[in-house]
Amino acid sequence: MRRVVRFAVGATLGVGALVAYLWVVGVDTVLARAAQIAPWAFGLVVLLVVLEGIADGIGVWASIRPLGDGLSAPQAVQFALAGDFFDTLSPAGPVSSEPIMARFIGVTTATTYSDALGVRSVAKYVKSGAQILVSTLVAGVVLLGGDLPQYLVATMGGTVLGLVVAGAVLVRFRAGLSKPLVVGLTPVVSLVSGLYREEPHDRSVVEAAVERFWTRIVRFRESPELLLLIAVGGVTEQLLTAAALWVALAGTGTTVPFLPILAVVPLPQIASVVPIPGSLGAKDVLLSGALTLTTGAASAATLAAVLVVRTVSIPFGVSAGGLCVAFLRGWRPGV
Repeated sequence: MRRVVRFAVGATLGVGALVAYLWVVGVDTVLARAAQIAPWAFGLVVLLVVLEGIADGIGVWASIRPLGDGLSAPQAVQFALAGDFFDTLSPAGPVSSEPIMARFIGVTTATTYSDALGVRSVAKYVKSGAQILVSTLVAGVVLLGGDLPQYLVATMGGTVLGLVVAGAVLVRFRAGLSKPLVVGLTPVVSLVSGLYREEPHDRSVVEAAVERFWTRIVRFRESPELLLLIAVGGVTEQLLTAAALWVALAGTGTTVPFLPILAVVPLPQIASVVPIPGSLGAKDVLLSGALTLTTGAASAATLAAVLVVRTVSIPFGVSAGGLCVAFLRGWRPGV
């Protein structure tokens, strides 16, 4: 009976989010976007978007492997799609969705919230780093052909260097960073835990949680194969997203090289700082502009391709993801 209830809740979440999206964007607009490209191209875009969502499960499986018994392959895909749901609906994408998912991961693996947040923080860092590194290498190759601005390659290279330095600093000075973290988090944890516990968590609980968080991050040095698998998963997602955009452009009659698209796919993630669910509008404009700059295609064609891909990916994320979310354990405090 409980599974029936969870299915009903998941269907409600997925359909409700999908209806909200259609209400904001407009059904006529969605249909018009789909009609902008050839039917064969639209069908292929749908397939690539679904495969990209499934490929995210590679990194999820690898990152959660150190916790308890880890996850099975179907569970990893479930958590990946559930993460897409929160990525879409959360104000700042993965920045705000990962702390939500950490609760469910901790319950499923019989570990703790800080353990789960630690491994997922590493996963997001490695995934982003791998994607930007690939973009930088590809951009360098394209630059040799004179088809890409030098400042774009320099920006990508600087981002890779910044990620490496930031990661090294965080790990090296984690002891010093723990103190302000504990001071800032203690009153918040005490207030929230007081809502469902007779005795709220005190400073010692927060200190232990922060220590577990850092321990989980550092332990990945003993499992480089998991880091490699996370990177492979992230690059696979990047390839599938770039392929979907290339197909969408081809469906509008615009033929462009594939490599420039692959190079710029991760860049619009900066749109996550805009507090709009799904970064509606912001990500679309950034990605369309980047594609126009790097491929030389007309802005109307790149915007049409981006909107088609987003018109497929957002409904898929909220509908399939909403169903997956309902079957997660950990909705009630202490469960």
